[in-house]
Amino acid sequence: MLESMPLLPFQPVPLGRIREPFSDPDWSFEVKWDGFRGVAHVEGGRCRLTSRNGNEFKSFPALTASLPAELYARLAVLDGEIVALDRHGKTQFKDLLFRRGEPRFYAFDPLWLDGEDLRNLPLIERKLRLRSVVPGNHGERLLFCDHIDGNGEGLFRLACEHDLEGIVAKWKSGSYLPDRETTWLKIRNRNYSQWLGREELFERKRGGDPDFRGWDGCVRACAAAQI
Repeated sequence: MLESMPLLPFQPVPLGRIREPFSDPDWSFEVKWDGFRGVAHVEGGRCRLTSRNGNEFKSFPALTASLPAELYARLAVLDGEIVALDRHGKTQFKDLLFRRGEPRFYAFDPLWLDGEDLRNLPLIERKLRLRSVVPGNHGERLLFCDHIDGNGEGLFRLACEHDLEGIVAKWKSGSYLPDRETTWLKIRNRNYSQWLGREELFERKRGGDPDFRGWDGCVRACAAAQI
């Protein structure tokens, strides 16, 4: 039963921030998906989605119902991003916020798989393990967050050309240890069109949505990104 599963204390690896992209063979680079960061706890055909503050997301029942069926593991704890995608595969934050789009989960890091704690493994090994249990981009709701090695500047140019939020640089040898100096760095696309009006949207939504109480961390993160 999911209730008997020993939930890991979710202390996410923090995202540092730098202004300019860089390239380095010791680093991998991912698209920064625009959504709500969360952790999926899967056991025995059931799933619980929690925020980075440890609050449970309760407004994505279809997503939590489908993740166990698409994951090639019986027990897992996955760090990722809850998103809503348009027909071009781009994230649409308002569709997620107002529940207009089908929610999906981009998994980018496995903390636990079938009884094995992976947090002390290097990132590059964790990504290989993740790829073995997540069905690439062919899953209906569970998606694999892919990466490229070394060429952060090239990926950042593409992110800006396609009006994406930005990219995340991750040290390939880094373990998943939130209490140490971060090895994950966000590089924001300062011209990203969907930042416009973000704070006002959050304030309106928080006023009338009981499930939004679990998203306070996302509010603070998005507000900070406006600076």
